Amino acid sequence: MRVGLTYDLREDYLAKGYSEEETAEFDSLETVEALEEALRALGHDPVPIGNAHQLLERLSAGERWDLVFNIAEGLYGFGREALIPALLDSYQIPYTFSDPLVLTVTLHKATAKRIARDLGVPTADFLLVEEDGDLETIDLPYPLFLKPVAEGTGKGIGQGSRVESPAQLRLRALELMERYKQPVLVETFLPGREYTVGVLGTGKGARALGVMEVALRPEAEPHAYSYRNKEHSEALVNYRLVGGVKAREAADLALRVWRGLGCRDAGRVDLREDAKGRLHFLEANPLAGLNPRHSDLPLLCRMVGMSYLELIRGIMDSATSRLGKGRRE
Repeated sequence: MRVGLTYDLREDYLAKGYSEEETAEFDSLETVEALEEALRALGHDPVPIGNAHQLLERLSAGERWDLVFNIAEGLYGFGREALIPALLDSYQIPYTFSDPLVLTVTLHKATAKRIARDLGVPTADFLLVEEDGDLETIDLPYPLFLKPVAEGTGKGIGQGSRVESPAQLRLRALELMERYKQPVLVETFLPGREYTVGVLGTGKGARALGVMEVALRPEAEPHAYSYRNKEHSEALVNYRLVGGVKAREAADLALRVWRGLGCRDAGRVDLREDAKGRLHFLEANPLAGLNPRHSDLPLLCRMVGMSYLELIRGIMDSATSRLGKGRRE
């Protein structure tokens, strides 16, 4: 099968003058080459395409693929992750991972939390700050935790994210809105352990691959899996495979969210405990990183004895099971 590869190559954006933080979610050449190698080993013909602009140029030139393996994050707006899937939908070209609706909903953390809450899944109480006046309406108990509503890779999360007073809340919220040009999610702080659950498959066929605790070392930024902690995870984070009752609870919660949101093929669901050890939904990652050495999902797979090739095979099997379904000629 001829498989196109869409991605945002980090080095290309850095060369254009974008910052390290602005490009934090983008992929390295190592990731693209690892995917090419895995797809080739599975008997496919991988064709590197690149970002949304490069995809549009090739579509306009008449090029087509049997399926596109999409890991592109996009750059601007709440629909940035949905751009390439929407383009491919318009050309009736199938692709891996979730559709535009799911990618937009999950990128906007407040919307994803509202859906999780409707599904009966616990999530920390929250409010969305879109302008200065919204700060006056916040009546959640301190401490609170603040983050940009639509960023990934820990962007906008750091030592100042946990606030203890209205003055700290105002200062941090205004800083984040100015820096990231988007609303700020304000949540009650969850002080317990943090986990990520790897998921493979779609709908009823989805299964939890394993549950991994993200444990910060003493020298890490406190309170959260922040941008700095993720960028330097080898030195600042301990990753531990979780078993027993806690793992079963986390897997069940993650699958309820995964299926309820309509996520497809593979990804992660992040959870955190409250002061009593009860699990709460943080966010879903239906476009999880796939760097074979550094990304959380491949790392978790290695912990449970699944190779990178087996992970990519599982993603492709899930995606190709949709081929021919719902297409209009």
